[in-house]
Amino acid sequence: MQLKNKVALVLGSVKGIGKAIGLDLAKQGAIVVYTFFDWPESFPDLKKDAADANPDHFIVRIDLQDTSAISDMVQQVMDRYGRLDILINNIERGGWPVVHGEYTSGQWDLELATTLRSKQWVFNASLAGLKASGNGVVINFSSIAGLVGRSGPASYIFNEGYSAANRGISLLTETWARLGAPHVRVNEIMLGFFETRHAQNTRGWGLLTDEQKKAITDHTLLGRTGQLDDILGLVRYIIIGAPFMTGSVIRLDGGYTLGGETVAPMPKAVV
Repeated sequence: MQLKNKVALVLGSVKGIGKAIGLDLAKQGAIVVYTFFDWPESFPDLKKDAADANPDHFIVRIDLQDTSAISDMVQQVMDRYGRLDILINNIERGGWPVVHGEYTSGQWDLELATTLRSKQWVFNASLAGLKASGNGVVINFSSIAGLVGRSGPASYIFNEGYSAANRGISLLTETWARLGAPHVRVNEIMLGFFETRHAQNTRGWGLLTDEQKKAITDHTLLGRTGQLDDILGLVRYIIIGAPFMTGSVIRLDGGYTLGGETVAPMPKAVV
């Protein structure tokens, strides 16, 4: 797929990963529809940066927990541009144990409604447009919380509800790949600890002790947290360079899930 004049809907794009993806696609010629709801203080920067990246863009304020509003949003995109080629399903909400402490029912419901349910409704509303494109692409974003849960160094960061929701995303990815084939490819990027998600540029990170932070990077084979460029390169590859890939879950975590264990020297044979 070439990105010139393709229409990309990028959820959760007022800042961080979603914004970086949207701007990167726009700079390559895509027409990007950015969504936002929270963090109104970040909106002026998004407005300026989106215009600089590509004057032809669209910014929508929407609460994606409100499933009744989602079809209207997608219809706005179709009415305005007549097509939808790419869906970046980046919406999520996670509560850190170190920030929120014990779960409340409201926090649990918020995390599942945002991280899991919203993705389902956006995909449902977008599927017809993506199929009409003839070469649609969906990228679901999830977290390794779905694999490691509240365990080890991640115990202060991943809650059970958030972890359960992220495990569910992989099931959606597989089902949607079947529903979209052969005209829509659906793949998933499962993120580890990134600067703007679960790491340095988040408020919860500042509540961790130096020892707790070090435990996370020590547990990561590459010895660092992820950067936005790590994500952008993979997103470009999935959209442009992987026409035969669908239903795949790609773990982008620097080796955290494997753990920072060393490999013992090969022992001498006894026979």
